[in-house]
Amino acid sequence: MKLILTREVENLGLAGDIVDVADGYGRNYLVPRGSAIGWSKGAEKQITQIKRARDAREIRGVDHAREIKAQLEGLKLTLKARAGDGGKLFGSVTQADVVGAVKSAGGPLIDKKRVHLPGHIKATGQHTVTIELLTDVVATVPLEVAAQ
Repeated sequence: MKLILTREVENLGLAGDIVDVADGYGRNYLVPRGSAIGWSKGAEKQITQIKRARDAREIRGVDHAREIKAQLEGLKLTLKARAGDGGKLFGSVTQADVVGAVKSAGGPLIDKKRVHLPGHIKATGQHTVTIELLTDVVATVPLEVAAQ
């Protein structure tokens, strides 16, 4: 079965790659989870859009990673969330929330898989978030969670 990956799949490929997998793996795992779409001539046009988005988030080397780290550590991230009287959040802060806060603070585009939270953030206040750009380049960013 020929598929186009819509996101990175470990040991298979990156977003935008055309892969050939077993029918059951594609039909029962990749497609229902949104990791791939069926290959066709029309769907092949979407590959350019997927690859353009991937290139925007991709880190092109150690120097580029250090440059992004400097940008991230220079940011002051503030995240507004719904909270109760005692400062306890209704829900918790996710990696996607942190990516949105980086984007709204004027930071670079990052992949949410690179964001590591210190456990579950379920209260307002100051927190520290790490963003692993490469295995040896890690940015530590302060995050302030405030009530809406």
